[in-house]
Order: sequence, then C-alpha cells, then structure tokens
Amino acid sequence: MKFSPIFKDKIWGGQKIRTVLNQQFSPLPNCGEVWVLSGVDENQTAVVNGFLEGNDLNELVEVYMGDLVGEKIYQKFGNEFPILVKFIDANDWLSIQVHPDDKLAWMRHQCLGKNEMWYILAADEGSELIAGFSKKVDKKSYQGHLENKTLKSIMNFEKVHKGDVFFTPAGRVHALGPGILLAEIQQTSDVTYRIYDWDRIDHAGMTRELHTDLALDALDFNLYDNYKTLYDDKLNETVKLIENPFFVTNILHLDKGLKKDYSQLDSFVIYIAAEGSFVLKHNGADFPVNLGEAILLPAVLEEVEIHPVKETKILEVYMVL
Repeated sequence: MKFSPIFKDKIWGGQKIRTVLNQQFSPLPNCGEVWVLSGVDENQTAVVNGFLEGNDLNELVEVYMGDLVGEKIYQKFGNEFPILVKFIDANDWLSIQVHPDDKLAWMRHQCLGKNEMWYILAADEGSELIAGFSKKVDKKSYQGHLENKTLKSIMNFEKVHKGDVFFTPAGRVHALGPGILLAEIQQTSDVTYRIYDWDRIDHAGMTRELHTDLALDALDFNLYDNYKTLYDDKLNETVKLIENPFFVTNILHLDKGLKKDYSQLDSFVIYIAAEGSFVLKHNGADFPVNLGEAILLPAVLEEVEIHPVKETKILEVYMVL
C-alpha cells in the first residue's frame, strides 16, 4: 500500500522536497517536512492505491489487526500504527530540542515517547547537525549555559554527508542544520521540547514557544564516544543500520533483483526509496516505488521480489518484539 503524503510548512523549510524528491505537488513554498506514512492522530496518511484507497492508516489497523502489523505488535499498540516515516528538508537551523522517553511522555501527554533515526539523503558541502553534548555537563551547568546563551559551546556538532546515519534516542539533545535532506524513522509521536530557537522571529514578528522546563527532566546529560552510526555499504545484501525495541532499519543497496522471505517475521515491513527507484513484485503484480516514496507490506505477506531500476538504495523497516 502507498499513502497520500502530508506536507508541513516550517519556518526553516526549503525546496529540496520538491526539487530533489520530485514531490512536485507540494502546495507549500517552504516545505520542511512531508509525512509519507503516519498514524499520528489528526495527521493520518490515507491509502492511494487498490481497493483500500481512501482508508486512513489506523482504520486499516483496526480492521486487519495482526494481519497488517503483526500479532505481538497489535497486542502492544492496539489500533495505532507504531511507526512514523517522514522526509525533512532543513534550509535553516531547526531548534535545539529533545524528546521524552515512553515513561515521561505517557505521564505528561498520554502518548509514546520519541526515539528516532536519520538517514541523510543529501547534504550541502559543510552541512552540520547537533547530536548530544560535546562535554560532560549536569543540570546546573546546563542551565547556566542556557541562561547565558552559550548553549552552542556545549553542543556536539557533526559534519554531515550523504548516506550518514544517526540514531537519536529519547533524551538526546539534537538539531538539524541547513542544507540537509533526510529520511526520518521514529515512534508514532509528535512530542518535541524546544530548548533554543536561535532567537528566531517568524513572519508575524513572533518567537516560537520554548519548553525549557519540560526539557530539563527529559535530557540525557551523559557524554558518548560516538553519535554517528557506522555501517558497511555492501552491494545486494541486507545491511543492518539500527536495531532496538522501537524499530529495526536495514539498508538494501541493489543493482540487481533480490528476493525477500518474511515468513518468520511477525511484523509489517516498510520500504523507503532513499536513492533511485524500484519495482516490488508480488503474486504477478508490479508496484513501482520512486525516490521519496514509501510502501507498506502487511505482516501476512511472506515473500516479495525487489527489482531496482538501475542502482537503488532502500531503507527496510520493521519491528521485532
């Protein structure tokens, strides 16, 4: 199943969703995000192909339950699809922010927390992002930097290149910088705590709301050795990028057909065209998937064939509970 995209106007958005991902029907002059698979309340994507056309994602979960998402996944998450897939175009710095974990998000907002990962689709020369702290800090020293507007001095800046992968667990401070186009895979949650927004003013002369008090209890102040996920790019193999209780993401770099067997997997599968395009073959039918699109395979589907149109890179996403 393919779904209708939802375009998001952002103060920091740009043109790459239209020009690079060929989403020519974006109605926004500065599109910051396009949600291609979403079960977020009030922001659900709807099916655009086949006999289920017009049905929202969570309606499908309610009707098909474990056959669509997997039995264990349905038992845990009920009628809400647990993964959100979006593309983000950062034409300016996004706010420095943090997301709560499941426990804190449920206590405060009665929803899931937000663990997410980024796959960099394109990056201008010199592009950077923020991932975590650059030095050991505690709540008191962090608050001092926040009050003195010296937060940048304790942020870890990472140079970004096409194909880079970053896992951003709940609690990790982060921000995207200008010139970056990426695919984001995350828990179904839209809870974000803005810490600092670069003193930015919108077109109405207003600043955006900050959540500095809420963020304080959500932040992970630990210092880590590595913030980038390293992997080997192997042609015509399934290469693991991220594996955790929230989602598994692999990358398939293909220049020839590949058969995938999901008979032992109790989960839906999402394919995201990260570079090039491909044709998914199943039961004699062809399903073309172009750059910037995602396709959902129900859990009951046991086997498919992937045929790249020239060389392609595909993100493969599922869950293991």
